[in-house]
Amino acid sequence: MPIINIQMLGSATAEQKAQIVEEITNTMVNILGKNPQNTHIIFNEKSAEDWGHAGELVANRKK
Repeated sequence: MPIINIQMLGSATAEQKAQIVEEITNTMVNILGKNPQNTHIIFNEKSAEDWGHAGELVANRKK
């Protein structure tokens, strides 16, 4: 049972998430032969204050 976690900054619309879920599920089916009924995709959306990169918060890098 694949469980795929997607972590990203910002947010996506419901329509964008639906497309991502469909395409990733299809990829798992086509490449690995996984059952789409057992494929789970979890979105973890973070703000720039919740993400650090290269020693500083991403929110501070945008300023």
